[in-house]
Amino acid sequence: MNVKSANNLFWLMIIIVLPLLLSACTEPVQEKPKAPVKTEKNRPPKSTVSEKEWKLPIAVAEGEFYKSAGWLADNDILYITNLEQTSSLYRYQLFTGKSELIYKSNAPIVNAQISSSKEYILIHSSPSSYEGIVTIIDTTGSVLASQSIASYELLFDWNPYNDSEVLISKFNEDWSFEVLLLDTQKATISKLSLPQPFVKWTGNHKYGFLNWDDNNPSLYAPLIEMEIGQDEGSTLFPAIIQFSPYQDILLTISANATENPQATYAFFDGEMKEVFSFTSPLLSRFSDWLIPFYDYYASGSQFAALKPKISGEADAYMDGFDLEFYNLKKHSSKVIMSGLENEPIQFSPSGDALLYGNRFEKIIDVSKRKILDLIKE
Repeated sequence: MNVKSANNLFWLMIIIVLPLLLSACTEPVQEKPKAPVKTEKNRPPKSTVSEKEWKLPIAVAEGEFYKSAGWLADNDILYITNLEQTSSLYRYQLFTGKSELIYKSNAPIVNAQISSSKEYILIHSSPSSYEGIVTIIDTTGSVLASQSIASYELLFDWNPYNDSEVLISKFNEDWSFEVLLLDTQKATISKLSLPQPFVKWTGNHKYGFLNWDDNNPSLYAPLIEMEIGQDEGSTLFPAIIQFSPYQDILLTISANATENPQATYAFFDGEMKEVFSFTSPLLSRFSDWLIPFYDYYASGSQFAALKPKISGEADAYMDGFDLEFYNLKKHSSKVIMSGLENEPIQFSPSGDALLYGNRFEKIIDVSKRKILDLIKE
């Protein structure tokens, strides 16, 4: 297996675990959502984030806990339960210990994603192996759009600048792909002409992707940015291994292929000026690198990253990961916890806590540096 093929196979196996919505089709979605309403969130004082005040674990009202989908507010978590062939979406209030049913699906819910404004929820349910239903609701459970679309595997990226737009990468059974743009405001799904399936929003009308060369397999690829409606893009960086755009910051990750490989995390502002960077030990795999999970809290300019203690081969690494926080404005860092597994993390809206785990089944209390269980297994 060549390097590029193995790299593609790895990422395609990742999305098998994250099957997500939709597939190709130019038919309109059924309903048109209201324009997002931006509201100012009232944050509780930092002292409220305490395992002594939070009522945990969750007492599931009906069915079995499947996974958490993220934070609706500082003390409100969205979670999914399964009961036979149905699924339900609940809001859980950490202080009161009460679960509120938001939405019930007659088909199993595969995943749910909360928009960056916290005003909308995108639900992917799957009544069969080759059909996906995408439903967009508001946080009260009102359905704003729903569409059934044939598909094998899907991946999506919600526009953080505009809640009405979602990029969808649709894979056929032979792993050929199409990239689609779901516009719930215009009530349309349109096909985009892109050479790569793994696309992320880099601006309100722009998206970026790593442009891997099938004819010349490599561990690195250029980061290309394109405007919606344009056929050609521009190269932002010539050779990186991963990137993550946020509303005010673009993160790029590069690597050196030395005996003791290191990853460089670099952060750029809207004018592509570097504002901060740091290095981390890097774990290698057969065809690529292992990049541990991370998240960014924009309001506090805080970046959280899981880091291996030493460089080496990923398969042989057994030393656990440090959770380290970086302040992009102060150019400072601190280790919050050590000995963690490499599992997904997500900041709460205030930055005081992190959802943690492959099912977001745990919470990290940042100030107390403790892990709390959402669910009692």
